[in-house]
Amino acid sequence: MPAFKGVFIMSANNKFNRLEKLMEKAKQITIIRAIRGGLLNITPILIIGAFALILKTFPVVPYQSFITTFADGLIVSFLDFIYSATFGVLSLYMTISISRSYARIKAESKRNVSGNDMGVILAALLSFFILAGAYLPTFSTDSVGPKSMFLAIITGIGASALYLKLYEALPFRQRRAYSIGADREFNQMLSYLAPIALTAIVFAAFNLLITSVFQVDSFRMLLAQAFDKLFSLGENGFFKGFFFVLLSSVLWFFGIHGSDTLESVMQTYFAPGLAVNQAAAAAAAAPTEILTKEFFDCFVLMGGCGSAICLLIAILLFSRNRARRGLGYTAAFPMIFNINELMVFGLPTIFNPIMLIPFVTVPLVCYSLGYAAIATGLVPMITGEVAWTTPILLGGYYATGSLAGSLLQVVNVIVGVLIYLPFVRLLDRRDKEKYRKEYDFFVQYFRQNEQMFASVRLIEQKNVYGEFAKALCAELEHSLQKGVVLAYQPQYHYDGRCTGVEALLRWKHPDYGTLYPPIVIKLAEEGGFLADLEEAVLQRALADRPKILERFGKDVKLSVNVTGTTIVTPRYLQFCSKLNAKEAFAGKNLCLEVTEQAALAFDVETINTLRAFREMGLSLAIDDFSMGQTSLHYLKENLFDIIKLDGSLVKGLFTHQNCREIILSITQLATSLNLTVLAEFVETADQRDTLHEIGCDFYQGYLYSPAVYLSEDQANAK
Repeated sequence: MPAFKGVFIMSANNKFNRLEKLMEKAKQITIIRAIRGGLLNITPILIIGAFALILKTFPVVPYQSFITTFADGLIVSFLDFIYSATFGVLSLYMTISISRSYARIKAESKRNVSGNDMGVILAALLSFFILAGAYLPTFSTDSVGPKSMFLAIITGIGASALYLKLYEALPFRQRRAYSIGADREFNQMLSYLAPIALTAIVFAAFNLLITSVFQVDSFRMLLAQAFDKLFSLGENGFFKGFFFVLLSSVLWFFGIHGSDTLESVMQTYFAPGLAVNQAAAAAAAAPTEILTKEFFDCFVLMGGCGSAICLLIAILLFSRNRARRGLGYTAAFPMIFNINELMVFGLPTIFNPIMLIPFVTVPLVCYSLGYAAIATGLVPMITGEVAWTTPILLGGYYATGSLAGSLLQVVNVIVGVLIYLPFVRLLDRRDKEKYRKEYDFFVQYFRQNEQMFASVRLIEQKNVYGEFAKALCAELEHSLQKGVVLAYQPQYHYDGRCTGVEALLRWKHPDYGTLYPPIVIKLAEEGGFLADLEEAVLQRALADRPKILERFGKDVKLSVNVTGTTIVTPRYLQFCSKLNAKEAFAGKNLCLEVTEQAALAFDVETINTLRAFREMGLSLAIDDFSMGQTSLHYLKENLFDIIKLDGSLVKGLFTHQNCREIILSITQLATSLNLTVLAEFVETADQRDTLHEIGCDFYQGYLYSPAVYLSEDQANAK
């Protein structure tokens, strides 16, 4: 049985991986990218229009009384203006956005069409008006609203593609038409003229063909009739509504605004049901229509498409992904009013294979439960008009006039959350694996270019690693506000005594684990908060000192790293002076271990600063010491007490004879200058014994102990 289970899981994972690859390929298709980008770009218009509707229809009686009576309804008129200027002409925004998105995508691969956005947009708009029937006496703003979203998609893609083909096909001289004495913008406009005109001719001919063959007024009318034909079969019963929800959800998943695309179907087949029910109630008869626009808005599209309020709750209650929970908190307020674009595009939901099943299933389940509850009489028929932006609980109550309507919404939400839950957890697991791989690649990239990054800013790299570094930098700065976590690696004498500990910064990222320390320092430096970080490290180490002495011995030396960039600044000197005044360093056996030697320039000011630290009772150590000219320069002023050998010398002790000779030279020099030499990366007894033979008796490394935390709380800290 376990073997069968393992085979089943492996098979499921393989199928999922194939679906994921298929979705990734689909996302790269130009048409799909353009539609998705077009919808994403008009999100501000959707949100502004939706909030105008929220403010106009907010279901609180005193509020409604105020906005309808104040200054003879001035507020209502103001909100109507905004709503009409957004949703009232939504198809125009969509046409413009898709055509621009399409042009930009093409420009990525064909540089000769870049900067041609305006020509593409004008061609698409002109074609849209032709197919929408702008030449008809009956043409109105209703023809450019949500009902024409599908037409906007067709013309946005079709006209843009045709325009660009025509533009490229024209002879170069015609594409670069010039008028003597005219400015550059005018000349650019002339280059648009021919392809726009030809695009308009093609679309006008196509519209004429359609109107002649199908005997309709315009291509828009043909689309309306096609949708009408699709939903005209059968009565307005369960299966018609089920198909409507299914089609809308699938369209949404592929980046097409399903609700607006099918708005004409909603208005034709389902919206009139409310008037029928209200008329029956007025005549003291029993309402008969289960399916109304309010039914879908209140019991299916809770939180927007995909019954997204269920997804939001599942994320906020059960997701362990901080970024996803942050998105949930950001999207929560608009989603209360069924505006979910932030969640749909931010998660993302569309084209996300993990979300496909719940995104389509939850609305269908909610639809079925709602239909059954009303059909069996558990919930009253819908007789109240409710705006689609009405929050959950209020919507169910106002639509049915009963608390049973609110209770039905609660039941649907609970069921929806339970369906989304395993997929949210799966998303967390998949993302954790993905983030870990991304981090491993990032660390590999950093290590390969570590020397370069000494003079180049990592966060300014124009690649995916630069973007990754920016995100890490922001998270690190935020994490610093909660304090730092340190581990301590002990240092031993040859005779077995523990003589000191080095405080080592450990930042545990919730997704990547403990980060490579040089990356943390580099990001803190580039983020402008390195001084804050190093001050926090010193404070944390001093606070931990009593526990350190208790664990490792009362005579151990506590070493704290500080970069050469920071230690020479007046700020760090003042910081240490304040700590010294509060509780004197003298007699505490404290050491500042200076890293990034190249950052130190031994002028008078630097020398005086280092002497000031020594006068406070602090000893100084040089990290990564070798026989280079820079390292030897530090010994001239007799400011340092400890030399820590460059790790590469210890690692090469048995593979490079020169390493042994260099270490021998350093120990002899240190003896003459009364300096202590400490070797890091000591991992074997042979290394220790050889180092002892050539004069080095202090060691730090895995032979003795890795870096350890003082408590479980620190070990588990994020």
